[in-house]
Amino acid sequence: MSLFKKKVKPSPNLKAAIVAGIAAGVVSGLVKFGWENVLPPRTPERDATNPPQKLLQQLGIPESVTHSTYQYSDHDLPWVSYAVHFGFSTSFAVLYEVLAQYEPKIKAGGGSVFGLAVWAAFHLGIMPAMKTVPSAKDQPAEEHVSEALGHVAWMWTNDVIADEVYRRLIQTKK
Repeated sequence: MSLFKKKVKPSPNLKAAIVAGIAAGVVSGLVKFGWENVLPPRTPERDATNPPQKLLQQLGIPESVTHSTYQYSDHDLPWVSYAVHFGFSTSFAVLYEVLAQYEPKIKAGGGSVFGLAVWAAFHLGIMPAMKTVPSAKDQPAEEHVSEALGHVAWMWTNDVIADEVYRRLIQTKK
Protein backbone atom coordinates (compact mmCIF):
# COMPACT_ATOMS: atom_id res chain seq x y z
CA MET A 1 0.00 0.00 0.00
CA SER A 2 1.38 3.37 -1.02
CA LEU A 3 1.53 6.27 1.40
CA PHE A 4 1.15 8.72 -1.44
CA LYS A 5 -1.79 8.48 -3.78
CA LYS A 6 -1.62 10.13 -7.12
CA LYS A 7 -4.52 12.49 -7.46
CA VAL A 8 -6.49 11.54 -10.55
CA LYS A 9 -7.87 14.48 -12.43
CA PRO A 10 -11.37 13.80 -13.73
CA SER A 11 -11.61 13.70 -17.49
CA PRO A 12 -13.05 16.81 -19.09
CA ASN A 13 -16.77 17.00 -19.72
CA LEU A 14 -16.78 18.54 -23.20
CA LYS A 15 -20.55 18.95 -23.35
CA ALA A 16 -20.46 20.94 -20.09
CA ALA A 17 -17.48 22.97 -21.36
CA ILE A 18 -19.34 23.87 -24.56
CA VAL A 19 -22.53 24.83 -22.72
CA ALA A 20 -20.49 26.86 -20.22
CA GLY A 21 -18.63 28.57 -23.06
CA ILE A 22 -21.87 29.49 -24.83
CA ALA A 23 -23.37 30.96 -21.66
CA ALA A 24 -20.17 32.87 -20.91
CA GLY A 25 -19.87 34.12 -24.50
CA VAL A 26 -23.33 35.67 -24.44
CA VAL A 27 -22.73 37.40 -21.10
CA SER A 28 -19.22 38.54 -22.05
CA GLY A 29 -20.53 39.85 -25.37
CA LEU A 30 -22.85 42.11 -23.38
CA VAL A 31 -19.94 43.18 -21.18
CA LYS A 32 -17.88 44.10 -24.26
CA PHE A 33 -20.81 46.15 -25.63
CA GLY A 34 -21.03 48.00 -22.35
CA TRP A 35 -17.29 48.58 -22.33
CA GLU A 36 -17.40 50.10 -25.79
CA ASN A 37 -20.19 52.48 -24.74
CA VAL A 38 -17.96 53.84 -21.98
CA LEU A 39 -14.70 53.81 -24.02
CA PRO A 40 -15.66 53.82 -27.72
CA PRO A 41 -12.81 52.31 -29.74
CA ARG A 42 -13.58 54.14 -32.97
CA THR A 43 -14.65 57.60 -34.07
CA PRO A 44 -18.23 57.96 -35.33
CA GLU A 45 -16.85 58.30 -38.87
CA ARG A 46 -14.95 54.99 -38.62
CA ASP A 47 -17.98 53.37 -37.02
CA ALA A 48 -20.29 54.33 -39.91
CA THR A 49 -19.17 50.98 -41.30
CA ASN A 50 -17.86 49.06 -38.31
CA PRO A 51 -15.31 46.22 -38.59
CA PRO A 52 -17.90 43.39 -38.63
CA GLN A 53 -19.80 45.16 -41.42
CA LYS A 54 -16.64 45.84 -43.41
CA LEU A 55 -15.42 42.25 -43.02
CA LEU A 56 -18.72 40.90 -44.30
CA GLN A 57 -18.61 43.34 -47.23
CA GLN A 58 -15.07 42.14 -48.01
CA LEU A 59 -16.55 38.63 -48.17
CA GLY A 60 -19.05 39.80 -50.77
CA ILE A 61 -22.11 40.46 -48.62
CA PRO A 62 -23.84 43.62 -49.86
CA GLU A 63 -24.04 46.78 -47.76
CA SER A 64 -27.84 46.52 -47.83
CA VAL A 65 -27.46 43.37 -45.71
CA THR A 66 -24.46 44.37 -43.57
CA HIS A 67 -26.14 47.62 -42.56
CA SER A 68 -29.56 46.07 -41.88
CA THR A 69 -31.11 47.24 -38.65
CA TYR A 70 -34.02 46.61 -36.36
CA GLN A 71 -35.72 49.29 -34.34
CA TYR A 72 -36.09 49.35 -30.59
CA SER A 73 -37.15 52.37 -28.57
CA ASP A 74 -36.72 54.57 -31.65
CA HIS A 75 -33.10 53.43 -32.15
CA ASP A 76 -31.92 51.75 -35.33
CA LEU A 77 -29.72 48.88 -34.16
CA PRO A 78 -27.36 46.92 -36.46
CA TRP A 79 -28.49 43.35 -35.97
CA VAL A 80 -25.93 41.95 -38.46
CA SER A 81 -23.06 43.54 -36.49
CA TYR A 82 -24.56 42.14 -33.31
CA ALA A 83 -24.74 38.64 -34.81
CA VAL A 84 -21.05 38.80 -35.75
CA HIS A 85 -20.14 40.28 -32.34
CA PHE A 86 -21.93 37.56 -30.38
CA GLY A 87 -20.76 34.83 -32.76
CA PHE A 88 -17.15 35.89 -32.20
CA SER A 89 -17.62 36.22 -28.45
CA THR A 90 -19.34 32.87 -28.08
CA SER A 91 -16.94 31.02 -30.39
CA PHE A 92 -13.91 32.22 -28.47
CA ALA A 93 -15.54 31.56 -25.11
CA VAL A 94 -16.25 27.96 -26.14
CA LEU A 95 -12.72 27.56 -27.52
CA TYR A 96 -11.24 28.98 -24.31
CA GLU A 97 -13.31 26.76 -22.03
CA VAL A 98 -12.64 23.59 -24.04
CA LEU A 99 -8.89 24.29 -24.31
CA ALA A 100 -8.76 25.06 -20.58
CA GLN A 101 -10.02 21.55 -19.83
CA TYR A 102 -6.83 20.16 -21.38
CA GLU A 103 -4.35 22.94 -20.67
CA PRO A 104 -5.21 24.94 -17.54
CA LYS A 105 -2.28 27.32 -18.18
CA ILE A 106 -4.46 28.97 -20.82
CA LYS A 107 -6.38 30.53 -17.92
CA ALA A 108 -3.38 32.65 -16.87
CA GLY A 109 -4.46 35.92 -15.32
CA GLY A 110 -8.07 34.78 -15.18
CA GLY A 111 -8.22 34.83 -18.97
CA SER A 112 -6.64 38.26 -19.36
CA VAL A 113 -3.56 36.90 -21.14
CA PHE A 114 -5.77 34.99 -23.59
CA GLY A 115 -7.90 38.13 -24.12
CA LEU A 116 -4.83 40.22 -24.90
CA ALA A 117 -3.60 37.53 -27.29
CA VAL A 118 -6.95 37.58 -29.13
CA TRP A 119 -6.81 41.40 -29.29
CA ALA A 120 -3.26 41.39 -30.64
CA ALA A 121 -3.98 38.64 -33.15
CA PHE A 122 -7.10 40.25 -34.57
CA HIS A 123 -6.74 44.01 -34.02
CA LEU A 124 -3.00 44.30 -34.62
CA GLY A 125 -2.51 41.44 -37.05
CA ILE A 126 -5.33 39.73 -38.93
CA MET A 127 -7.80 42.58 -39.46
CA PRO A 128 -5.13 45.12 -40.53
CA ALA A 129 -3.62 42.52 -42.87
CA MET A 130 -7.05 42.03 -44.41
CA LYS A 131 -7.53 45.82 -44.59
CA THR A 132 -10.65 45.52 -42.43
CA VAL A 133 -9.17 48.11 -40.05
CA PRO A 134 -6.19 50.45 -40.46
CA SER A 135 -2.70 49.15 -39.71
CA ALA A 136 -1.85 49.08 -36.00
CA LYS A 137 0.37 52.15 -36.32
CA ASP A 138 -2.48 54.08 -37.97
CA GLN A 139 -5.05 53.23 -35.30
CA PRO A 140 -5.46 55.93 -32.65
CA ALA A 141 -4.18 55.28 -29.12
CA GLU A 142 -7.79 55.44 -27.86
CA GLU A 143 -8.65 52.47 -30.04
CA HIS A 144 -5.74 50.42 -28.71
CA VAL A 145 -6.60 51.28 -25.09
CA SER A 146 -10.31 50.54 -25.50
CA GLU A 147 -9.80 47.31 -27.41
CA ALA A 148 -6.94 45.94 -25.28
CA LEU A 149 -8.65 46.64 -21.95
CA GLY A 150 -12.01 45.61 -23.39
CA HIS A 151 -10.58 42.24 -24.42
CA VAL A 152 -9.20 41.76 -20.90
CA ALA A 153 -12.63 42.51 -19.36
CA TRP A 154 -14.32 40.34 -21.99
CA MET A 155 -12.15 37.28 -21.41
CA TRP A 156 -12.09 37.69 -17.63
CA THR A 157 -15.90 37.61 -17.79
CA ASN A 158 -15.72 34.47 -19.93
CA ASP A 159 -13.40 32.88 -17.39
CA VAL A 160 -15.57 33.65 -14.37
CA ILE A 161 -18.93 32.78 -15.94
CA ALA A 162 -17.74 29.64 -17.74
CA ASP A 163 -16.00 28.32 -14.62
CA GLU A 164 -19.16 28.72 -12.57
CA VAL A 165 -21.50 27.27 -15.19
CA TYR A 166 -19.12 24.35 -15.81
CA ARG A 167 -18.82 23.66 -12.07
CA ARG A 168 -22.58 23.64 -11.66
CA LEU A 169 -23.13 21.42 -14.68
CA ILE A 170 -20.65 18.77 -13.59
CA GLN A 171 -21.90 18.85 -9.98
CA THR A 172 -25.45 18.06 -11.05
CA LYS A 173 -24.21 15.01 -13.00
CA LYS A 174 -22.91 13.25 -9.89
